[in-house]
Amino acid sequence: MRHTEERYISLLTDFGFKRIFGTAPNKELLIDFLNSMFDGEQVVKDVTYLNSEHVGDVHSDRKAIFDVYCENEKGEKFIVEMQNASQQYFKDRSLYYATFPIREQAQKGAEWNYELKHVYVVALLNYNMSEPAFAKDTINHDVGLLDKQTHRVFNDKLTFKYVEISKFDKRIEELKTNYDKWLFVLQNLSRLNSQPKYLQTAVFTRLFKQAEIAGFTRTELREYEDSLKAFRDLRNTLDNAKQEGRAEGRAEGRAEGEKDKAIEIAKNLLEMGMPIDAIMKATGLSSEEVRNI
Repeated sequence: MRHTEERYISLLTDFGFKRIFGTAPNKELLIDFLNSMFDGEQVVKDVTYLNSEHVGDVHSDRKAIFDVYCENEKGEKFIVEMQNASQQYFKDRSLYYATFPIREQAQKGAEWNYELKHVYVVALLNYNMSEPAFAKDTINHDVGLLDKQTHRVFNDKLTFKYVEISKFDKRIEELKTNYDKWLFVLQNLSRLNSQPKYLQTAVFTRLFKQAEIAGFTRTELREYEDSLKAFRDLRNTLDNAKQEGRAEGRAEGRAEGEKDKAIEIAKNLLEMGMPIDAIMKATGLSSEEVRNI
C-alpha cells in the first residue's frame, strides 16, 4: 500500500537523487543537468557510470561511497553528491573523495608519464555552507588549484563545484535558464502536482515520467518510502537540534556543538536501522565513533 501523498519523488532523498541522476536509462538527465551547470565551461556529450563504492589500497582502508560516479566521452571523471546536512569536515571529505578517481588513473604494467584526466567533484548542498572563502552573492562556488599571488590556474585537472541549492529562491515564473529550472526541480519536485508549462521540454518530460510515484513497482515504492522516512527524520532531527540550540544558547564552542549534533543524529539513524556507511556519510562521524554510540 502506498503511504506517500505526493505525486512525484523528492530529489533530495537518496533514492530519488540516484534514480534520476544515477541510472543508465536516465543518463540524459544527468548530462543535461551537468551542461546547464557548467554553462559552456564543459560540454558533456555522453557519460558512462562507474562503480560508486571505493576502498583504499587495502580492503581494511576506509570506504568512499559516491552518490553518482561517472566519466564522460573524454575519460574525465565526475563525482556528484547530494548533501543534506552540514558536516564539520565536509571540505576535507570532498578532497578525500577526489583522490580515488585521481589514483585509479595510474597505469600499471607500463611506463606512465603521470598525465591525468580532469576530475570534477560536484557537491549539491541543501544547507548554508557558511564558508568564509565563498562570495556571499552567489550560490555557485568554483574551487580549483590557483597560485595565491597571481590567482592564475596552477593545474586545471581538479575542480570542485559547490552549489548551495538551499539558497535558491526563484519562483517558477522567474526561471530563465535551464540551470534555474534544474535548481527549482531539485528543491520543489515533490511539491508539484503536474508538469508546469515552464518545464515543458523533452528532458523535463522524461524527468517527470521517471519521478512519478504511481509508476513504481512495489519494491521501488518500499525503497523510496524508506529513503523518504530517513530524509524526513534527518531534517526533523536537525530542526530540533537548532531549536534546542537557540533555547540553551551556545555554552560550548562551535566545533563541540557540531559534534554533539552529529552524534544525536547518528543515534536516531541507528535506531532506524540505517547502515553504518550511510550514517557516516550523513554525519561525518568515523566508523569507530558510530559503533561506540
